[in-house]
Formats: sequence, structure tokens, C-alpha cells
Amino acid sequence: MSLHRAQIIGAAVLLILAIIGILLVVLPAKEAKIPADNMYGIVLDAGSSHTSMYIYKWPADKQNGTGIVTQHSECDVKGGGISSYAGKPGSAAKSLEDCMEHALSKIPKSRQHQTPLCLGATAGMRLLNITSHTESARILKEVEQKLRSYPFLFKEAGILSGQAEGAYGWVTVNYLLENFVKYGFVGSWLSPGRSTIGALDLGGASTQITFQTSQKLEEPAKQMNLTLYGQTYTLYTQSFLCYGQDQFLRKLLAHLIQSQGSTTKVFNPCYPQLFNISLKLGEEVFDSPCTDKYRPVDLDPQATVTVVGTGHYQQCVNNVTEIFSFSNCNYSMCSFDGVFQPRVTGSFMAFSAFYFTQIYMKTITSITVTSPNDVVKAAKLICNMTITELVKKTNASEKYMKNVCTMANFVQILLTKGYRFDEASFPSISFKKTAGGASVGWALGYMLDVSNEVPAEAFSVMKALPQGAWAAVIFLCIIFLFCALSHGMVIYINR
Repeated sequence: MSLHRAQIIGAAVLLILAIIGILLVVLPAKEAKIPADNMYGIVLDAGSSHTSMYIYKWPADKQNGTGIVTQHSECDVKGGGISSYAGKPGSAAKSLEDCMEHALSKIPKSRQHQTPLCLGATAGMRLLNITSHTESARILKEVEQKLRSYPFLFKEAGILSGQAEGAYGWVTVNYLLENFVKYGFVGSWLSPGRSTIGALDLGGASTQITFQTSQKLEEPAKQMNLTLYGQTYTLYTQSFLCYGQDQFLRKLLAHLIQSQGSTTKVFNPCYPQLFNISLKLGEEVFDSPCTDKYRPVDLDPQATVTVVGTGHYQQCVNNVTEIFSFSNCNYSMCSFDGVFQPRVTGSFMAFSAFYFTQIYMKTITSITVTSPNDVVKAAKLICNMTITELVKKTNASEKYMKNVCTMANFVQILLTKGYRFDEASFPSISFKKTAGGASVGWALGYMLDVSNEVPAEAFSVMKALPQGAWAAVIFLCIIFLFCALSHGMVIYINR
């Protein structure tokens, strides 16, 4: 190849590069869409015995109007539930400070003003609202003032109804099991087309049962319709106040005191043999709306009663059963206490105290509870053990072990005679504490519902190249154009 031809080709290449550069500068910059970053939400679960804070996050562009929510962080508030601060102004609000500081450290500052902040109080505050509406209102007001002092988007601080608590627990369970939506292998969110499962929640002061049903509900108040990810679900949901673990234990003690006619010494067949404890009649037994009907007329709240354990399985079952009422029903079907309930269908997840009771039963007896007969076998073994044996097998304190026999029988009666699970349907219950890396409870379901109200952000728009890169391109184009023109001028002069 001659030198002359090489010079012409080189000039042509430089000229082409220059033209391409000029086109890049002159033509409109191509816009590329990238997803906006995460949104966040905070839920404070103010239960009867303690408060837990959950921080959730989801993509700012939502799926069918509902955020794809995951648990970002968790914080347990020190001390008791906010209802325990009745008569102690300022204490409920102060108890939340450490966890709120935790939230400030976990949520980007740029997102804090958009982060919904909610507090939902459950059965503990429902009971306080019954005994002292003024005091419950005061606690909620001081808690709201405290939460509003933080840079988050405060939504509400209120008492959650039992029906809502049950429904949101159901949402949590099915969301974590990907029964609403799941991430497909093609990189998009898909509807899995799965059946939903029911939720069984056992808290400190109430218990809830919720499941999807196509049966006609004879009591419309038990029905709730929820719309999530573009679909509407019809639920049966019922909450039983005073049938949570802590309040039921109170009711059993009150029942024993009433039936034995003594406020100084009573025998508890559900406590381990020879175990005894002294309890204050007011503070630890009768200072609750749940025990009103058992309260002696001449009660001295400051007096103590000695409770002696006899460890008798059948007598324990009999006394636990007497707390329920299975006789009065004005519908075609009832659970207990005259409450309508359709037939249970499908699978269920049991969590909270259901889970912990089942774990204790398995640890102590090595029996995995999969049928009503399994519960009976495990309960019989537990009720015949001493407190020393129970503590040794679980490494747990007497505080919890003294109630294992009671709770084993309570769960048995509640699930079989109450909710009417039988040998065929009981195996459909799975006992869980967490699922999909998140705690099972009502808070996540509540956050999903709240995220329906949070507007999805449009995709943020940016140019294909940032400003600095465009400046470099323009500079190079000028250099290429100058070189091409100079090279062409040299060739022309040589010719």
C-alpha cells in the first residue's frame, strides 16, 4: 500500500470518528430509566406484655399497588407493654426512645420524612380501655406526641381491633409463604396461584383465628374483605379477648379460688406436684376485667393466696374446660362462648404462644405434635413431672415451667373443642415462629396495608452519560475534528 493511500484512509477514519462524536453531541441525549430506591415503614407492635418495633422496606415502584415488603430491622422495647404504664405519666413514651433512635440509624436520612410510622396497641390496651378509658387515652396521647417528635411520617397510634389483628396476621402468614406474589426466575413478580392458609395467633391477652372461606357467614360482622396485589379475599376472622395466655392463666386461678371457696390457699391441679407460690389477689389475679365474674365480694386486693400444685392431668383438663362455654349457640355452628364459626378448611399456621407451647412440649416429651392424640400424650407426661424435672429438661425458669401443663391442656381444648380441629384437620396446622426471615405476627400485614396508601414513585430519569462524561466526549470530538482537518490539509499540500 502506498504512503499516499494510507494517508487518505487515516484521514477518512479520523473524519468518521469526528462525525460520530458530533452526532453524539448534537442528537438529544438518550434517557435511561432506573428504579427509584427503597421506601421504608415502621410499625410498633404494642402488645399486652411488651412492645416490639419492626422496620420494613420495599421498592419505591410497587407491585399492583402494594409494596413488596421485607423486614429490614427489629428492636424490642425494654420493659412491659404500654398498658403497664397506667398511672405513670411519661413512662410509656420514654420506653420507646431507644428503639426510635435505632430507627433513625437504620433508615436513610433522605427517606425519613417519607417513612410511615404507626403504633398499634392490641389486647392489653383494649382491656385498659375497658377499665379506664381516660388512662388509655392519656397513654396513647403521650405516645403520639413522642412519635411525632421524630422526623418520620407519623400515621397513627391507636388500639387495633381484635378483628383487624387477626386479619393482618393472616396477611403476614400468606405473604411470607409467597401465596400472594413471588419473584419469578425471569426477574419479575408473579402471582403463584396458590391457596391461602389460615392464621392462629395466641397472644398475652387474646387469641385470633382467621381463614379464607367461601361459606356464607351467618354473622356478617365476622367477615372482612381485603384487597392485596390486585385480588380481593373474603375472610372469616374472630378475636377472643381474655383467652390469651396471660389472661387465661389469671382466669384459671380465679376459677379455682371461686370453686374452692378460699382466698388463702388453693390447690391447682395444673401446677407441678408440691410446687407452691404466693400471689397477690389483686395485682396478680383479680385486677383484670377478664376475672370480674370470679371476683369475691369481700376481696382484699393486698392479701396473698398460696397456690399449691397437685399435678393431676384429668383434673387440670376438667378445670381448663370449665373456663370455656360450649353449650349456648344460636347459629348452625359455633366455636365457643356462643360465637359463630364456619367449618375450618385448608391449612393453618399457628404462631406466637402456640409455637412456644408446642416447642416446650416437644423439648420435654420428644413428641412432635401432629394430632390431638399427640397433644394428650404430651400433656399427660408433662402434668406428671415435678418442677425440677421440667426445668432440667428445658433450661427454662420456674416462671415459665409452672404453666406448661396448663398451656398444653389449654391449647388442646382451644384447638379441638373450641376451633373444632379433628384428627383429619389437625395435621394441617404448622407451628412457626418465623417465615421467610421475618417474624410472624400482625405487624407485617399491617405494613402491607399501609403501603397501599403510599404512592409509588415514578422511575427516576437520568441521561445515559453523566455531565462529566459528556464534557469529555465533546473535548475528544473537537480533538478528532482538528486532527482530521489538519491531516487532510497536509495531504492536499503534498499532492
